[in-house]
Amino acid sequence: MMAQTLVLAFRIAFVWAGGFLLAAAVRALLPDQFGFTLSGRSGALFISFSRVGFWTCIWAAVTVTILVVIRAMMGDIAAPGR
Repeated sequence: MMAQTLVLAFRIAFVWAGGFLLAAAVRALLPDQFGFTLSGRSGALFISFSRVGFWTCIWAAVTVTILVVIRAMMGDIAAPGR
C-alpha cells in the first residue's frame, strides 16, 4: 500500500513540475502585447495569450491531480480487504 502511495505522489509531483515548466516556457515565449479583448457594458478587458497559456497549464496540472486522486480513492473503495 505504501508503494502505491509513493508512486501516486511521484506522478502528481511530475505533473505539477511539468505544468509549471510548460507554463513558464509559455509565459517567456509569448509576448504580453498579443492577446484578445473581451468587451462588456462597462468597458473592455485585454487578456494576453501568455496569461491564457500560463493558467491553462496550471489548470491542466490541477485536473490531472484530481483525476489521479479520485482513481486512487476508487481503487481503495473497490478493494477494501487489501
